[in-house]
Amino acid sequence: MPSIQRLLLATLVATTALFPVGTAARRITKQEIHARQVEAAKRWHINGPVRREDTATRAAVRNITFSNPKASEFYVDGTSIPEVDFDIGPSWSGLLPISGDQNETRKLFFWFFPPGPQGSLDDLIFWTNGGPGCSSLEGLLQENGPFQWQWGQAKPTVNEFSWTNLSSVLWVEQPVGTGFSQGRPNIQNEDQLAAQLVGFLQQFLEVFSELKGKKFYLSGESYAGTYIPYIANYIYEHPGELNLNLQGTWIADPSLSWDVVQEQIPAVGFVHKYEHVFAFNQTFMAQLDDIAERCNYTGYVEKFVTYPPLGLLPLPGRSTFADRGCDVWDMIFDAALLVNPAFNIYRIFDTYPILWDVLGFPGSFPQQQTPLYFNRTDVKQAIHAPLSTSWEECSNINVFTGRGDQSLPPAFTVLPNVVEKNNRTVIVHGLADFILIAEGTRIVIQNMTWNGLQGFQSPIANDSFIVDGVGALGTAHLERGLAYVEVELSGHMVPQFSPVAAFQLMQYLMGFRESI
Repeated sequence: MPSIQRLLLATLVATTALFPVGTAARRITKQEIHARQVEAAKRWHINGPVRREDTATRAAVRNITFSNPKASEFYVDGTSIPEVDFDIGPSWSGLLPISGDQNETRKLFFWFFPPGPQGSLDDLIFWTNGGPGCSSLEGLLQENGPFQWQWGQAKPTVNEFSWTNLSSVLWVEQPVGTGFSQGRPNIQNEDQLAAQLVGFLQQFLEVFSELKGKKFYLSGESYAGTYIPYIANYIYEHPGELNLNLQGTWIADPSLSWDVVQEQIPAVGFVHKYEHVFAFNQTFMAQLDDIAERCNYTGYVEKFVTYPPLGLLPLPGRSTFADRGCDVWDMIFDAALLVNPAFNIYRIFDTYPILWDVLGFPGSFPQQQTPLYFNRTDVKQAIHAPLSTSWEECSNINVFTGRGDQSLPPAFTVLPNVVEKNNRTVIVHGLADFILIAEGTRIVIQNMTWNGLQGFQSPIANDSFIVDGVGALGTAHLERGLAYVEVELSGHMVPQFSPVAAFQLMQYLMGFRESI
């Protein structure tokens, strides 16, 4: 009997309402299992943000125009996207420079979608992936765009939790050196990155001038947890440079502090929490525990992560990465790949078979696809991408020159100012993420001071995160304008792994719902 059948049968046997005393247990059939799955899917879709309309209605409602004739050069026919067998409606994509200089060679690639039938015309969401140097087209195709081609899917499908059901959305491949973007990278820090992105947005608004003055929301994940606070801070500190009304920021599984904080300190505790997933032998577990004890990782959270904090939280050693002999994160990763060669640091529950990915990178290591979806000539032609550019999900060149990004982590610099100036700020973390661990993000928050106080004053775990149509799916906490949410079952890419949770949190950020 398949394991799912055994699980369901055990559940039914234990439920007296379904199996009163004296009633013989019956074998649940595959047809019954399928019927229940179909009903569950129906409930999930009914509780979603938008029901599927016929394609003609979708296209007609979204058929907006722009007065600048140059906008027509970027128009994308929603019926012409290769492999997409439904009309996704009009959109605009292509390259725009980072400045108004006619000799400017540095250009960023964008794909802009207007709002769907139920979306707001008064708002604009910006999305960027992280890396640094990873393409935001991943976010569009596999996270929060209007059509999606997830790992293992035979073909693209409608994304019922697309953020275009909330408002217009702009996906940008940035900084220079990422994806289809053109030119030679020449930045050394986040302030320079922010200045170049704002320069691009100025050029974008000249072409799509009807978007000027819109309420603006910055969002992203992973290393965009560094990008977004610096971009927001630049906008706040340079009023008048950008004709958009910044309202708030949304970052998922963000890089906010030192690696030793967000990876090393919580790593062994994470393995203990998911011992049945990692399946390490007791000898190796004892070795990890010994190293954690020696490197001052053991008991760190219990001692220092208090509510409210008792003072600034110290580093466990002398390094912001890991002291020599204290790199337990890499030890765990290498061992996990021995036990489970399909182990995925972005979602630890993955096992064989490794699902195929049209972007070629479904987990901890690349999976060759020929060609990658965005390297197909017909796809490049449809979205006005440069035919001569070889697209990669994550760039193999340094988008920061020299010694890499020279900016300090945002939790020590700009993030507090951004939280104070935002109307709302959302930080969300998937609990099945190993590359950046939620317990580390808690440490970061408790070491950060904003609006006059350090950290959260009351414990995070006291509040459940209630997801529409699902129920409790983690924890949520809100203090002094900062909402922090942890999502069960989700990995690193929350809009991909838990789209309904991500959608609901974006609704909150935009003020479409009053509570998390």
